[in-house]
Amino acid sequence: MTVSAKLPLTSLPVFLNDSSALLNELLHAVADEIYLLDASDMQLVYANASTLSNTGYDLAGLQNLQLSDVLGVSPATLRAHLQAHSNEAKFLRLMQDQAPVIGRISHEQLRVKIIAIAQSPFLLLIKSDLAPISGSDCHDCEGAFNQVLMDSESRVEAIISNTPGLVFQLQLDPRGDIVFTYLSEGCKALLGFNAADLMQQSKLFFAMMNARDKASLRKRLVSSADALTQLDWEGRVWINDWQDHKWVNLRAIPKVLADGVVQWVGMMINITQSKNEKLELQESRHELAQLTAHMNQIKELERTRIAREIHDDLGGNLTAIKIGLTSIINRIATGLPVSFEQAKGLESIVDNTFEAIHKISSDLRPNILDLGIVAALEWQAKEFEKQVGVTCTFTTNQADIVVTPDQAITLFRICQESMSNIAKHANASAVHVDLNLHYGEIIMKISDNGIGINTADTYKPNSFGLRGMQERVAALYGSFDIEQLAGQGTVIAVTLPIE
Repeated sequence: MTVSAKLPLTSLPVFLNDSSALLNELLHAVADEIYLLDASDMQLVYANASTLSNTGYDLAGLQNLQLSDVLGVSPATLRAHLQAHSNEAKFLRLMQDQAPVIGRISHEQLRVKIIAIAQSPFLLLIKSDLAPISGSDCHDCEGAFNQVLMDSESRVEAIISNTPGLVFQLQLDPRGDIVFTYLSEGCKALLGFNAADLMQQSKLFFAMMNARDKASLRKRLVSSADALTQLDWEGRVWINDWQDHKWVNLRAIPKVLADGVVQWVGMMINITQSKNEKLELQESRHELAQLTAHMNQIKELERTRIAREIHDDLGGNLTAIKIGLTSIINRIATGLPVSFEQAKGLESIVDNTFEAIHKISSDLRPNILDLGIVAALEWQAKEFEKQVGVTCTFTTNQADIVVTPDQAITLFRICQESMSNIAKHANASAVHVDLNLHYGEIIMKISDNGIGINTADTYKPNSFGLRGMQERVAALYGSFDIEQLAGQGTVIAVTLPIE
C-alpha cells in the first residue's frame, strides 16, 4: 500500500534520524540492503546498517557515488519506472542496467516500491541476491516500513501542532507570487485563514502586506533563491478579521527540485509582542535622550542665571562695600569724622548681600526642607497663594512624614513645577495640595479647578516638565499619574514607597 503523509518534507530528516535504528532492526532480516531515494532529484536520503556494512561507505560517501555504481541502475531508469508505475502499490522487480560496482554481492536483484512522504514521491529499494523474496517477506518489509513511517508521522504532527507558529512549504510562480504547497494548522491562529483556503489563494498572503514589506519579502525571496541561502524576513501583515496589524518573522531553507523550481521549507511565527516592546524601548530611549538634552539645557541656563546673580548682586554689593569701607578708612586716616548715614548705608548693602546669598542657596536646595516635607509643602502652598493670588490650601493626615532626602526633593520639586504650570496655563481660582501616609506609601495630590489638561498634551514631544516629573518618580520606584477631573481642573498624583 502507498503511505500518504501529511507532514512536510522538513520532517523527513527527523523521521530518518529517529527511526533508522528501528528500520534497521525490522528490515535487516528481510533484505540485505535498504535504500530510500527522493524521487524529485533521485538523491539517496537513507541507507540501512546492512548497506553501510556491505558497501564500506557511510551515507555521505554513498551520496557522492553514482547510482549505477551502487544499485546497477541509472537515474533515468528509476524515473522511467516511477512514471510507469506511479499508481502501483506493491513492490516490483526492477531490471538492472549493469552489475553494481559497490558491494559484496555480484549477482543481485532490485525490488522497488513507490511511497509518498508529504505528498511527494520517494523510492524504497531492496537489493538482495537472486533468490526470490517471498510474499510474506515482502509483506513484512512493507508493513514494518509503513508502521515506522506512520509512527514517525504521528510524532512529527504532534510536534508541529504544538509549535508556536506556522510550518509551511512555498514556491514562487512565474509572476513571482507565493504559492503555498503546505501549511500547518497554525495558519488560522497566526494569519486568520484556514490552511486549505490560503493554499488555494496563496496571493492573499501578499495582499495582507503594505507595499514596502511586500517589496522587501520579494527581494529576500529572490536573493535566497539565487544564492540558495536561508530566507530570513520580518514584516507586518493586516489581519482583516481582527482589524489589527501583526508582526511576523519568516525563516526558511531553499531547495532546488528536480524540475528546477526553488522550494522553501520553514516556519512563520508571531513576533508582535517582542517587536512592539522593541519599538517602545527605542521610543523610550529617544524620549529619554530628548529629556536628558533638555535637562542639560535647563541646568546650563540655571548655572548661567546663578552666575549672573553672583556677579551682579553679590559682586556689585561687595564692590559697593569695598568702596564704602575705603572711604571710611581714608576719612579716619585724615582725622575726618565718619557720618552715621555712611555706616548705615554699608549695613544696608551687607543686608542685601545676605539676602542674595540666601536666595541663591534656596534655589539650589530649599532650606525649608530641613523642617520636613510636611512643613516644606505647607510653606510652598502659602508662598504660591501670596505670590500668585490664587487660593491654595494644604492638608495632611500626619504631622510629620519621614522621607529620604531624594524623596523630599522629588516631592518638593514636583509640587513646585505643578504650581508653576497651574499659574501659567490653568486659569484656576483654587488649588489644593494633599500629602498623606497610607498603607506604607506616601501619596501627594495636587489638584486645581482650572480649564483642565488635554490628554494629548501629556504625550507631546516637548512636554519636558511632565516627563521630568515622571522620570524623577520612576527613579524612586514610584508612580506618577495626571488626569483631567470629571468636572473641571486637573489632578497630579505621586505615589512613593516608604523606604
